[in-house]
Amino acid sequence: MKNLLFAAAILCSFQAYSQKLYTPRNIKNAIEEGTRTENGSPGKNYWQNSGNYDMKLTLNPDTKIISGTEKIEYFNNSPDSLKTAVIRFVNNLHKPTSERSGGSSKDFLDAGLIIKSFKVNGETYETKSEDWGTVGNVKLKNPMLAKSKNIFEIAWEYPLSKESGREGQINETTFFAAYSYPRISVYDDYNGWDRIPHTGRNEFYNDFNNYNVAISVPKNFVVYATGVMQNPQEVLQTNVLNDFKKSLVSTDIIHIAKDGEIAAGKITLQNNQNTFKFKADNITDFCWAASSTYVWDASSVQLDSKKVSVQSAYQNGAKDFEHYVEWQQYNIAWFSKNWPGIEYPFPTMTSFQGFADMEYPMMVNDSTIPNDLNDSRLTVDHEIAHTYFPFYMGINEKRYAYMDEGWATTFEYLIGTAEHGKEYADKFYKDFRVKRWIFDPSSDEDQPIISESTQVSGAGYGNNSYVKASLSYLALKDYLGDDLFKKALHYYMSKWNGKHPIPWDYFYAMETGSRKDLTWFFQNWFYTNNYIDLKLSSAKMNGKNLILNIENLGGFAIPFDVITEYSDGTKSTKHFTPEVWKANEKDFKTNIPTAKKIKSVTIDNGIYMDYKPKDNALNL
Repeated sequence: MKNLLFAAAILCSFQAYSQKLYTPRNIKNAIEEGTRTENGSPGKNYWQNSGNYDMKLTLNPDTKIISGTEKIEYFNNSPDSLKTAVIRFVNNLHKPTSERSGGSSKDFLDAGLIIKSFKVNGETYETKSEDWGTVGNVKLKNPMLAKSKNIFEIAWEYPLSKESGREGQINETTFFAAYSYPRISVYDDYNGWDRIPHTGRNEFYNDFNNYNVAISVPKNFVVYATGVMQNPQEVLQTNVLNDFKKSLVSTDIIHIAKDGEIAAGKITLQNNQNTFKFKADNITDFCWAASSTYVWDASSVQLDSKKVSVQSAYQNGAKDFEHYVEWQQYNIAWFSKNWPGIEYPFPTMTSFQGFADMEYPMMVNDSTIPNDLNDSRLTVDHEIAHTYFPFYMGINEKRYAYMDEGWATTFEYLIGTAEHGKEYADKFYKDFRVKRWIFDPSSDEDQPIISESTQVSGAGYGNNSYVKASLSYLALKDYLGDDLFKKALHYYMSKWNGKHPIPWDYFYAMETGSRKDLTWFFQNWFYTNNYIDLKLSSAKMNGKNLILNIENLGGFAIPFDVITEYSDGTKSTKHFTPEVWKANEKDFKTNIPTAKKIKSVTIDNGIYMDYKPKDNALNL
């Protein structure tokens, strides 16, 4: 009973502290309605909608058109009666009339989605899809009642854009088909229908759905996709089928399709059309790719509870992609055992050579970087790290990209340290991530991280989403220590995997999981216009004590080292965690005992690059 009372007191103190953080009114309403809580768990009334997608897709490589039909069982698990269905088709980004965050070339543009038929619960609708952007609205003749199942039947087609980024034509024989189907947008407990358009910069927010997908392509095309192939015996020749099956259980790298073998008719069955079938459950998206020229490598990686199939498809001669299966084996095992330390949750991972450097559930679309294998490896590390955020945790990337990109950047840094050593990982992180932010003093760079991602622009969007958020997570890791940080992170992930967490769920869960008041930390990192700038304002001896005064001019609560160089040429280093800024965020005084004569003192922020590093050292 005593322990229960103590836990209750701790929880109440967390809730009181957390109230100091600004919380938008819609989030307060969700807490009052019982769908969210102030302890980081979903509320007793939490709900989310979902669907079963049964789709048949066809690729015409001559016309570059994808056509399809789908039947969606859509479960309105909300307490609301929905009079409108909001349909999302991300590929309409290529329509000339759609909103975009930047310019586009002629080859990027295409005619967009054509809805050929649209039914809801057996009733036919005229959709006016020619007027849709990436989001369309269908006013329903009969509302979708609360706690109801509804049937959508849609037939459509659209062209693959000639210029491929996240989707489109890689070349005349190779296509990456992301976002290739109309889907029902998210209806959630804090904003209702998600009507934010996709503009090419902000990313995605989808329900967790089940997918059964049949993709028909001409002979000699191999299809790669999210999920598990259900019918390899119906599309692959016997020797290839045997190699494919072997790859599912072997850790050896197997070259399933070598250069020239597809063109020679040695890989797929020689039917006019082959239909590849895939299944993926409880996942936020489905994507696929097809090629009649790419080589195909595969193997598997053994985790504690299962083997994961790892595959790679690429243009023969891409020097980095020749290593991709091996790299995938390593990073899937590393992420599972180290950070985040949760087993890779899906049965497959396929890397496909394209142009996007972009993540999808169980797939990545990466550009080749043949002249820098370390950079290429960190790219695939970053994209596969997204497995956890946003595909295991259903983050709303449109509004809160830092809940996703910040974690992928953090895991990229941590695995990079394991792969290449701390010196290389630090330099890469600083050069590629931090420099572009910290040495740009414009006001755009210092907008609070908590700002919704739709409200920041240019480099400010990227820096909030990637580097500043990542530095906050790494600073919290330094403050709590690895064990407690991982315990709190696992608490958060266990409560919200397969659901839709928002920043306040993260804040509250990390407090509850660590049993610490972190309000001051989140206020410092997420709600301010802070940047990084420490100043060693004074350093003097008092007997055998070195007395230091350090000013935090930039404001962020960062860790740092004090490096003392002695007159005999030796050095000592003392580490300070962000906790030193808890009581006073602007000024810190400390004494360091020493018996030696001191030559100089330097503050070293490590990856937390200082805006004005010249005032970080003093000679004595």
